Amino acid sequence: MTKCKKDTLMRKSYFSYGNSLLFLPNVLKVYLENGQTKAFKFDNNTTVKDIVLTLKDKLSIRAIEYFALVLEQQYSITKLLLLHEDELIQRVVQKKDSHDYRCLFRVCFIPRDPADLLQDDPSAFEYFFLQVREAPLVVVTITVILCSPQRLLL
Repeated sequence: MTKCKKDTLMRKSYFSYGNSLLFLPNVLKVYLENGQTKAFKFDNNTTVKDIVLTLKDKLSIRAIEYFALVLEQQYSITKLLLLHEDELIQRVVQKKDSHDYRCLFRVCFIPRDPADLLQDDPSAFEYFFLQVREAPLVVVTITVILCSPQRLLL
């Protein structure tokens, strides 16, 4: 085996092993703005909305209407895919290029007046603040996919 072939094989096995969507088989890894990750066991019927509502409870967020799950392309922070709340997690992780993405819990719908959010839900405001504070100084393209749950996202 030549050195070139060996390097190619090593890279291939790294990417298949390093799937950032899955913590373990049927366990979704979600990245939070504070640098933590949360793991969620899922089955064939688990939806994006189920994960978002679980995070709502775990993070004590009341104003969940501003939040969503997005997929971020690992090698290009400028590409985010907004997941439809009815999308099945099983289908998301089985997509062809799913190993190139990681799942983030984000404020995707900006409050009209952040001061109102601070008053109504301090936990949601703090999360929003962390997200804005940590945002890189680049233009981010968000691809919004409005589709039926049967349509593929990636």
